[in-house]
Amino acid sequence: MKEVNIKKIQEEKPINELLEFSIINIDKPSGPTSFQIDTIIKNALNLRKTSHFGTLDPMVTGVLPIALNRACKLMNYFMQRNKTYVGIMRVHKETELKELEEIMKGFIGKVSQIPPLKSRVKRVERKRTIFSFKKKEKNEKDFLFETEVEAGTYIRKLVHDLGEKIDGAHMLELRRTKASIFEEKNSVTIFEFLEAIEEYKKGNESKLRKMFIPGEIISNILEEVQIKKEFKNKLFHGSYLKREYLVKNYDLKNGEKIAVFENETFIGVFEVVTKQIIKPVYIMQPMKNGRFR
Repeated sequence: MKEVNIKKIQEEKPINELLEFSIINIDKPSGPTSFQIDTIIKNALNLRKTSHFGTLDPMVTGVLPIALNRACKLMNYFMQRNKTYVGIMRVHKETELKELEEIMKGFIGKVSQIPPLKSRVKRVERKRTIFSFKKKEKNEKDFLFETEVEAGTYIRKLVHDLGEKIDGAHMLELRRTKASIFEEKNSVTIFEFLEAIEEYKKGNESKLRKMFIPGEIISNILEEVQIKKEFKNKLFHGSYLKREYLVKNYDLKNGEKIAVFENETFIGVFEVVTKQIIKPVYIMQPMKNGRFR
């Protein structure tokens, strides 16, 4: 049973703490780069740092979670999760629905991809998993499709590779509808965000507060482990996590990363090395005088 109540934290945590350790689920528009969206959020909130979860090309729209300040430290745990896209591809010759559907089925499973020239990663062949790839609608040579893929999959390359089996295809539009646990239905536009900032400057924080997803939502990604209150300060000072600190006997596996909490206070991320050795990976120092130490 989960102990951490994210909605309660969002509603009750002081807004200066939310600014330090939250995520905003932005609905990225077509045009700006993901890094430009980062900058807009950073400057509007006067933050030290922002980081987005999974880069979208400038013309691609949709879910772009932005971590604020210390939540940036948790980025990798959120990024390595499946993503869902909807898009429009144009085939270069008239293709029957059944033929296209059969070809799309052939891409389910492991595929090999080489990152495009414009990407920031090393251009070496790598394996990625396609979990679903299906057509939704057809309009002459244009097909609306939906696909769920492993993080790091290039959808434009997926469409290109499909096109090689039917005399060509290319992508016209693409939108990300889900990234990790962040969904389109819970996203906010840049315009809505900037409106909330204006309200915040006038003394009304309610709109902005609702946009903050507390960083404690890491408990939805990693195994949540609760400790006894009397051991909290030991862990904040860098102590290894001992079994006697736990509120119950958790079934923890070697190599597993866990999110450690005392009630709803996030202590940090720990790694289970052995049954008796659980070492700190990242410690979330408590705020003091309105700032994190």
